[in-house]
Amino acid sequence: MKKTVFFLVLVGLVVICQLNYAQFKDWGTKFGFRGSILFPENDFANLGFSGSDNTSFDWFKASWLGEAFFAYELTKALEMAINGGYGKYAGKAYGGSTNVISYGEYETTIIPIYLRFRVSPFEIKGWNPYFYFGGGVMNFNVDTKPNIVSKNPPQDNGWVAIIPAGIGAEFALSDRVLLDFGLGGALSSSYDLDAFKARSNSTWDSYVNASLGLTFTGENCEADKDMDGLGKCDEEKIGTDPNNPDTDGDGLNDGEEVLQFNSNPLEIDTDLDGLSDYDEVMETKTNVLVSDSDSDELKDGEEIFKYKTNPLETDTDKDGLNDGDEINKYKTDPLKADTDGDGLNDGQEVNEYKTDPLMADTDYDGLKDGEEVNNFKTDPLKKDTDGGTVEDGTEIRRGTDPLDPTDDVVKIGVLIVLEGITFETNKSDITPESEKVLMGALKTLQTHSDIEVEISGHTDNVGSNISNQKLSQRRAEAVKAWLVTKGISAGRISAVGHGEESPRVANDTSENKRLNRRIEFKRIK
Repeated sequence: MKKTVFFLVLVGLVVICQLNYAQFKDWGTKFGFRGSILFPENDFANLGFSGSDNTSFDWFKASWLGEAFFAYELTKALEMAINGGYGKYAGKAYGGSTNVISYGEYETTIIPIYLRFRVSPFEIKGWNPYFYFGGGVMNFNVDTKPNIVSKNPPQDNGWVAIIPAGIGAEFALSDRVLLDFGLGGALSSSYDLDAFKARSNSTWDSYVNASLGLTFTGENCEADKDMDGLGKCDEEKIGTDPNNPDTDGDGLNDGEEVLQFNSNPLEIDTDLDGLSDYDEVMETKTNVLVSDSDSDELKDGEEIFKYKTNPLETDTDKDGLNDGDEINKYKTDPLKADTDGDGLNDGQEVNEYKTDPLMADTDYDGLKDGEEVNNFKTDPLKKDTDGGTVEDGTEIRRGTDPLDPTDDVVKIGVLIVLEGITFETNKSDITPESEKVLMGALKTLQTHSDIEVEISGHTDNVGSNISNQKLSQRRAEAVKAWLVTKGISAGRISAVGHGEESPRVANDTSENKRLNRRIEFKRIK
């Protein structure tokens, strides 16, 4: 019972210690001091004067052991220590059977020297549980003998082998100072530590101990106190803070930056592109070492925060121009394939058609560049594609062909033969076939609403000159009447018959006579 109380007191001392994070791993070397209370186990141990049990401490006499040690780390989980100590192995002895006939005290000076191997299988912040075992020798010298006569005379001094073992835990008091608490014991190869050796049923003398000590740690090059993946020497070489896992505060620990991403653990933004290393690695997936991941001449940070473009895509809007050219060279919108909304994407305008991607109508002809290219096949760089003096937009609106210069302007005094208008001999009736030709004349008059024209009729030389003149007049009047019925003002049209006076060709064959029977169209104002 008394042992249990003593143990609980020691545990309480440990628990009230404030937990810190110290160097439990990668410490290289350390040294310390430990004090232990010993509970001897031998022929007399733990029995009261009644000789029957250990319900009282009447057997107890102070036994203690002070030790110093120097330890070396073999691996992160295993250390080897050389221990040396000085102490007293003591107790009270009794003799007789039912009643105590004689008793006395024994006290032996002990000086153990041994190697201890300690295994720390866990890595826990604030404390470090372990178990240990070892082996060595111990010098002993009996200072006080009990007055009980031994049936087998013991040795008073000498060297014996010892085998220590136990469990324990280290608790961090500060960065380099640990409180060490342990429970264990040691078995010796001697019967003589208690100055008594029975004839039979003797046990090797041993002890159980509860210990408390202080340990002072060093550090080796692999020490990683901040658990960032970099050892102390590496951090010193790089210049990072060995006590701060993220020296530059960018969200990536120093080890990740150095070993995985090759970024600078001292610089939040390694490539100076306006994005932190963490954002590039975890969010945007851009190259943490290159300021312009997609090589479009815009920094990744500019693309993300200023232009809203994709830093991993050279041409965000897929218009054939890279984002940098759109921003810096052409001033187009890198998020819109067709900045001016003319029906051509910016790349087509710049690279193929040489039009202005910021101007829907590059040549100011009233037609969008896309309409000219895709619908009318006109030149978006020329106002008047066909060179007929009328702009493409005007021709489209009035219905003339912007690719045909002949319909741009009807010139004054120029005769236009309306090929295909034919009449039966001695008749002025307009045939259905002739109406198709007259539609061209009608369109001209409708398009050029400010002009006046002369419709002239001509005949061959069959018949008298007088009759032919009258016939040609009737034919001219018939054409005028047809145009008037289609909505053309009669005041804009004059009809004149010229008879046989102005043949196109000689009237020497039937075919030539047919050609001379014609209607001509001429602008007079």
